Amino acid sequence: MTRHESDAVGSRGLARRLGLFDATMIVMGGIVGSGIFINPYVVARQVHTPFLILGAWLAGGAVALAGAFVYAELAARRPEVGGQYAYLREAFHPGVAFLYGWALLLVVQTGGMAAVAVTFARYFSELTGANLPDWVTAALTLLLLTLVNCLGVRAGSNVQSLLMVLKILAVAALVACGLFAVAEPHALTGGPLLDRPASPGLLAAAGAALTPVMFAYGGWQTASFVSGEMRDPRRDLPRGLLLGVCGVILLYVLVNVACLRALGTEGLAGTKTPATALMRLVLGERGALLIAAGIAVSTLGFLSQSMLTAPRVYFAMAEDGLFFRGVARVNSKTRAPVAAIALQGFFAAVIAASGRYEQILNYVVSVDFIWFGLTALSLFVFRRRDNGDAGFRVPGHPFTTALFAAACALIVAATFYHDAFNSALGLAILATGVPVYFLWSKRK
Repeated sequence: MTRHESDAVGSRGLARRLGLFDATMIVMGGIVGSGIFINPYVVARQVHTPFLILGAWLAGGAVALAGAFVYAELAARRPEVGGQYAYLREAFHPGVAFLYGWALLLVVQTGGMAAVAVTFARYFSELTGANLPDWVTAALTLLLLTLVNCLGVRAGSNVQSLLMVLKILAVAALVACGLFAVAEPHALTGGPLLDRPASPGLLAAAGAALTPVMFAYGGWQTASFVSGEMRDPRRDLPRGLLLGVCGVILLYVLVNVACLRALGTEGLAGTKTPATALMRLVLGERGALLIAAGIAVSTLGFLSQSMLTAPRVYFAMAEDGLFFRGVARVNSKTRAPVAAIALQGFFAAVIAASGRYEQILNYVVSVDFIWFGLTALSLFVFRRRDNGDAGFRVPGHPFTTALFAAACALIVAATFYHDAFNSALGLAILATGVPVYFLWSKRK
């Protein structure tokens, strides 16, 4: 192995081949899926003025940006394989990190991928006229992306970056049609700011509107999983996190402005497919077909990002001796954790074929934000332990970090309040990892 090749290989055998552009595209790709083309109507059903609707998306963006600041400093302090898994392990206990990885593999990541893969299959069938069952198309898509990522992190990142650029173009086309091509646009100003007097009812409605917004902004944290394959993770991952989240905030706000101008608040609340309604209004059925293609590309890009990032967590678990040792193997030619990638692809395909992915997702929506909050608290632990400058520091810490953790706690509480049964099931699924951890730790 030449010196150049040696320098490109990390301490755990993974190839360090990703830079700032890759990091930014991975961050954006982990956030932007099919949700932004659909979720605006959910928000508009809760609050009914442009001020409140756009305010919800800006508030959600502010929370996401606060979280990105936290993860940026964590990335600078702990540029290790597994990202969030490593933060939880080093700050609290290996068992806490294992439960995170357990939930990620068993339900959160694979269930989300299965749901998105079936969504892609439905749009693919609509666009091509294919008569295959949705689960077959979904499984074949997951298999293809698994094979691509097994070719190495560079191949997976190139596909992910290409799909993210195409997603940006699809969103840009939607925004351009809404801002400049609507014959009779609705006014965004001149009306009342609030849809009801300031009251607990308004506060409850705003909280309900924030729930789909926060889920639409989720996913940026997965970029931390590939820190072990970045050429300069201390520099590029923090920058990629901040650039990526700011880019998504801009895209999301512009999409909502375009939908409000084209459809108005009542029209937006009255359709479950606002992006399709907007494009059909401007370009007829051809516009509806174009946005269907854009949504298909967007869902495929999300799958590509998930296949690229999350397997690094299972790889790190195996490296720690808390999972099958074979999952920690790295292919000698591609330097990719092939077994970890194949494992995730297999689980996602099984869930897609089972048709139970939507129910599984309902179980764990609250669990995800538990990990967000715990990860934010880990920064307090590292600040107390570490000496010296990490290279990046969260502006306004400890207040901004505490506010982000508190926002995560409120979202978890709201989820339990609105859907206590499924939230409790999510915790029960998470709890099944406790005996498994003790079994693996005993073997270790």
